[in-house]
Amino acid sequence: MTVTTGLTASGALRPASPDLLRSVFRRHAAGVAVITARGEAGPVGFTATSLTSVSAEPPLLSFGVGTGGSSWPAIAATDHVGVHILGEHQEELAATFARRGADRFGASTSWREGPEGVPVLDDVLAWLVCRVVARVPAGDHRVVLAEVVLGDPAGAGRPLLYHQGRFNALRD
Repeated sequence: MTVTTGLTASGALRPASPDLLRSVFRRHAAGVAVITARGEAGPVGFTATSLTSVSAEPPLLSFGVGTGGSSWPAIAATDHVGVHILGEHQEELAATFARRGADRFGASTSWREGPEGVPVLDDVLAWLVCRVVARVPAGDHRVVLAEVVLGDPAGAGRPLLYHQGRFNALRD
């Protein structure tokens, strides 16, 4: 029987904290998505790495959204959202949607109004329009569960990844 002391390779444990969680998840490579919605004052959106497939029958996904973020009021009120999988050529777009105060739907962002009035970004690897079915409280965030209504998986290219605090691409 092996007894573990719980010590790390450096010999130091760190207590639970937001910094510990961020430090651990910097080591977790994640795909990069942009979530969009129609808001009262116009389109809103944010970069998300928390996108998860939840169920195939019915087709459900989830993502996290901070309740202190500028997109939260629209996400809290809307019936539909857009989910966009970014390609490795879209690092600048991902950074724009991640930056506080950025003009996310300005001249440098190519988009159109899609089904259900959802803003649909152009030139992405894939996109979905989803109906929001639940917003679950989770600390300073909400986990949004959404059912896929329709989409397009046919974009060209390879996915953009987020790892160690920066955007990356797959290596062969």
